[in-house]
Amino acid sequence: MTGDGPDAAGLVARFGSAKHPDRAVAHPRPDGTSDATVEAVGKLSAAFEVVENARGFLYGFHRMSGEADLALQEAVGELRSAGHDELAAEIEQVLVGRDVVPGFWTFQLVEAYDEQYFRVFRAVDELVRERLSAGRPHVFEAEMKHREQQATGD
Repeated sequence: MTGDGPDAAGLVARFGSAKHPDRAVAHPRPDGTSDATVEAVGKLSAAFEVVENARGFLYGFHRMSGEADLALQEAVGELRSAGHDELAAEIEQVLVGRDVVPGFWTFQLVEAYDEQYFRVFRAVDELVRERLSAGRPHVFEAEMKHREQQATGD
């Protein structure tokens, strides 16, 4: 490259270095904790993060289903206003207020997931962190960050 344009100064000069060898580990492991324990706790924490993400999708499903039901009710009203009373009544009878799973609306699925799975998984994650990491979150990730920021690439 020539000396003009956005790359002239180089990336490090433009954006700064990602390396910070002077930083301490953000969440140090408790004394005597093995690599295997840190890895296992990290894996459990990662699994719980997936559960939290799944829970978010479930809440999104709940919200979207509710919005669809409200839009459906508006459409049924508009069909009635347009003179299609019989069709509107049939749609209302078969779909408005329908269970998404026999016996359940989406709010009940969210509540059941929270009570039956999410709450238990969260308690397991907290217990393992308390017993094996002195309550510190993300010890595995903190050590990974520290390792990656130590390297100079030279």
